[in-house]
Amino acid sequence: MSTNPPLTPEDRLRAAGQRVTGQRVLLIRLLDQSERHLDAEALYERARLEMPDINLSTVYRTLAVLKDAGLVEQRYFARDHSREFYEATGALEHYHFTCLNCGRVVEFSTPLVSQVRAELQAQHGVRVRHACICFEGTCAECAAKSQGEAAAA
Repeated sequence: MSTNPPLTPEDRLRAAGQRVTGQRVLLIRLLDQSERHLDAEALYERARLEMPDINLSTVYRTLAVLKDAGLVEQRYFARDHSREFYEATGALEHYHFTCLNCGRVVEFSTPLVSQVRAELQAQHGVRVRHACICFEGTCAECAAKSQGEAAAA
């Protein structure tokens, strides 16, 4: 049984009916390669290393086009939606926990969301296309540090 190789950024742009440009290919590739969540400014800084003449407004415009085409997803990790983060689409559905102390974002998956999705469909006849769930609290490291400080006091 053979598996197909992942689509290139160029292939994904063409499949979405989008023009293939250097900026679009670069931003998709950088998001694919990133091991952490990037906001537009962080993405801009990384893009400038490979394309020094790119500007921040181009990054914002390109992200808007890619988002509208369904090639990137915009995420918020705080209730006030003060910063937007971007992820390439295609990854398995996952959710986020944000530490209110240090800002660490932890990605996680759970089958419970599938159960809730099925219940919604059965009870209300809706069809859920996407679930966006964010939890906030204190990460294990900050909780341990806080307990250590409380014990020392």
